[in-house]
Amino acid sequence: MKVSLRLILGIGLVFIGLACGIWTNAWGAVASALEDSINRSFQVHPGGRLTVDADLGSIQVKAGDSNRVDVEVIRRVDTRDQADADSILRELDLQFSQNGNDVRVSAKLPRGSRWWNRERQHLQLTFIISVPHAYNLDLNTSGGSISVDDLQGEVRSRTSGGSLHFGRIQGPVYGRTSGGSIQLEGSSGIADVETSGGSIRIGDVEGEVRANTSGGSIHIAKAKGNVKAETSGGGIDVQEVMGDIQASTSGGGVSATITQQPRGNCRLATSGGSVNVRLADNIAVDLDAEASGGGVSVDFPVTIRGEIDKHSLRAPINGGGPKLVLRTSGGGVHVRRLERAR
Repeated sequence: MKVSLRLILGIGLVFIGLACGIWTNAWGAVASALEDSINRSFQVHPGGRLTVDADLGSIQVKAGDSNRVDVEVIRRVDTRDQADADSILRELDLQFSQNGNDVRVSAKLPRGSRWWNRERQHLQLTFIISVPHAYNLDLNTSGGSISVDDLQGEVRSRTSGGSLHFGRIQGPVYGRTSGGSIQLEGSSGIADVETSGGSIRIGDVEGEVRANTSGGSIHIAKAKGNVKAETSGGGIDVQEVMGDIQASTSGGGVSATITQQPRGNCRLATSGGSVNVRLADNIAVDLDAEASGGGVSVDFPVTIRGEIDKHSLRAPINGGGPKLVLRTSGGGVHVRRLERAR
């Protein structure tokens, strides 16, 4: 009797396994069938503008070698019901238009559509776009990352749900995200970037740099203009700045190298680490340094009037000039002489 029961259980498990396999294969076939792509091409001249306005989806822009804007939109729907998938795609309002050398792509879903019930279905969009090397961009999405290759032109981008990555841009860069990191390899204009959910890394910038994050660190390789950097969730490192600098954080240390004479006052402050500044030999500033959590050290010769306080120092460097204000309550302040490579 025990053998028969085991036999029956074994046969039952085999049938269950076969049924599961058939269901899985069927589901895989349905899932793979719910992805397609739409392609459009537009003849343009360099200097135009691409505008993408999407309720969701990631955006990838590449610089091509022709005077065309080529757009591929990949649509993917994850749902167990083919009818639901067809309905979702019908509700997606995907529009392409051209006005002179400008191209516009729009992807909208009406409020109240079944897409907004995320438990029933999920729609993914990917925009892969090629533009002339000299072209301007205005990219907006509410649900994905944005990446831009090297190109010449103005780049404006905004997303509420992903990271931003820019190559070397010969022009100004404006980027906003509330849910990811930002990386800019370089730009010849102003770099104005902000995120509330990640770190910021910036390469060489010919103009000013404005970087703000509340959820990560900030790293800037080189800025020929002024720098304003703020974060409450990490450290700040500016390897070289040739203009004025304003840098503050409550979540890490601050370090900067100043290689050109500032025209205005500079300030570096933190409540969560040390402040380290390297100055070129000829930099002339009025130092105003305080470190309630450590000491103050300076490589330059200074004249101190009154009593010596190891936690603060106010004195001119190289005869004085604009103010260099350094503040920390979580470490020390160190002002070093920049050693040039011979």
